Parts: sequence; structure tokens; C-alpha cells
Amino acid sequence: MAEPVLAVRDLKVGFPTRRGTLIAVDGVSFDLAAGEVLGVVGESGAGKSLTGAAVIGLIEPPGRILSGEVRLGGQRIDQFGAKGMRAIRGRRIGMVFQDPLTSLNPLYRIGDQIVETIRAHKAMSEHEARERAIALLQEAGIQGARERIGSYPHEFSGGMRQRVVLALALCAEPDLLIADEPTTALDVSIQAQIIALLKRLCHERGTAVMLITHDMGVIAEMADRVAVMYAGRIAEIGPVRDVVQRPRHPYTKGLMGAIPTAGQRSSRLAQIPGSMPRLNATPAGCAFHPRCGDAFDRCRRERPEQMPAGSSEAACWLYAANATAGAAI
Repeated sequence: MAEPVLAVRDLKVGFPTRRGTLIAVDGVSFDLAAGEVLGVVGESGAGKSLTGAAVIGLIEPPGRILSGEVRLGGQRIDQFGAKGMRAIRGRRIGMVFQDPLTSLNPLYRIGDQIVETIRAHKAMSEHEARERAIALLQEAGIQGARERIGSYPHEFSGGMRQRVVLALALCAEPDLLIADEPTTALDVSIQAQIIALLKRLCHERGTAVMLITHDMGVIAEMADRVAVMYAGRIAEIGPVRDVVQRPRHPYTKGLMGAIPTAGQRSSRLAQIPGSMPRLNATPAGCAFHPRCGDAFDRCRRERPEQMPAGSSEAACWLYAANATAGAAI
């Protein structure tokens, strides 16, 4: 098998405090192949954005990677210093944030920003980089790109700014693109356009995509596989169609049951009782067991690792070879 573009192994991220270290990402592992889109979904505070930040080296102090490995194309990058990560960001890893204005300098024309990024990573003249920037903007769906390249960020709508950011993220032809809630602030019709554009550009270029979102509709439309996170851990990971249609982990079943469907006649949607635990109050064993109707004694004592569950993998003792008799799957 070909070596994955991104390999994350037992990643643990923590924040030191006076009362001890709070673990925000706790033993996350996954692979991402060239041209593949991995959706990372979960509630707010599940650790999905922090996982992406750890991969690209943008964890805000005092947070830091406590253990584990992050490998890009087989090269370990989690031990790189600030200078080493700056050389990788943009050139080998692109980033698209929820708010495009966080990626664009409001004082500079968009063309200048794209040209500067291209020349920082590619050996091109000013003219060549400018022509490349125009081509990228056209590819990203900016009408009249040759004229609009001299515009400032505030002269674009939110959807157009996100297209500019996508062109900026892909201008150095990175191996990996991390998209953190790239469509949340946009209208539904614009969301669909950005999703289609992102999917097309990355598949054409063979770029691996880590798509972080809380929107299962976006995941179902764009991702090849999906990782469902809960309390800093991956609860379930597998092909998106199977996870959506035949969820295995009780938490994933709850998420799918809470999504309204066309023609649904039930007066109430299913709901998961309780709330996700705080970082300083994560229960022993399976972090989901206080909210799980299928929990049994082992769930309260031992933390489950990923184990085969149909075509997916689930961190759930219901799928252990010696699961307690009578536990419903």
C-alpha cells in the first residue's frame, strides 16, 4: 500500500494548569491518503479543531503536544520548531479557516497576497506569479479575475472571499489541505458551491483533505471517510456512507438519530441525554458511558480502543470479541 500523506498516531494534546494538565486531545490516530477527504465531526469542544491545529503546528500556548506522532509523507513533523513548521505551512500543508478575513490582510490587495505566497514557495518571477495567481482565481470561480486581482478583501462577498482563501491555500500545490469549518458562515446556496469547488480542486490535484465541521450534511456530501470525535477521542471512523447509514458507536447512532429527514413523521427527534464532559471531569473508562443507554460495567472501568465494527472501527466494548452477553449491538 502507498504511504499515507498524513499519519497521526496516538496524538495527545494538553494544557498545563495550576491544578494539573487538561487533556484536550487524547490518543487520536488516523491516516489520510492522497486525494482522500476525511471528515472530522463532533460537538463543540470535542477536539476536532485542536487536532487540525496540532497537525499544522498552530496550537496556542500554553497548549502543546504531549505525546504521539504526526507524519507528513513519512516525515515526522510534530517535533519541528516554529521555523521548521513555517517552511511546511503553505508549501506542503494548506489551511482554510471558517472566517476568510483571518487569512487575508485587509490592508493588501488579494493579488499581492497570493503573489507573495507563490513566490515564497516557488521560484517564479513577479510576472509569472501574477499570471499564476490570476489562473488560480479563475479556477476558484472568481469572475473577471484579471480585473479583480487588484481588489481588497472588503470588496468581496463572504463566498467570494472564501474562494480567494481557497486559491491562496492551494497556490503552492500542498500535499494536505486542512479545512476548518470552511462553509459555516456562508449562505446555504454558497455553501454548496464552495463544497463542490473544494471537492473538485482537491480531487483534480490529488490533495488530501482534512475537513473539520459539525455539519453532517457537509460531511455526507464531500467526505470519503468520517471520524466522529467525542471528548478528545475518536468514537468511530469509517466510510462516510456506512457511518451515516449504519452507525455503530452509540454516540454516532445518537447523532444520526438527531438529524431530521425528509418525510419524517415523528413529532420529536431523538436526543442524547446529558452533555459532553468538561476537560477536568472526563470519566474513567469510555468517556461516553454516562450518556449511553447500552453501557455496562466494563464501559465504566476500561477505556475502549478502536476495534472492527462492520466496515468501520468503533471505540466501544459492544464490539469486543468477549463483549458482555446480552449487551445490545
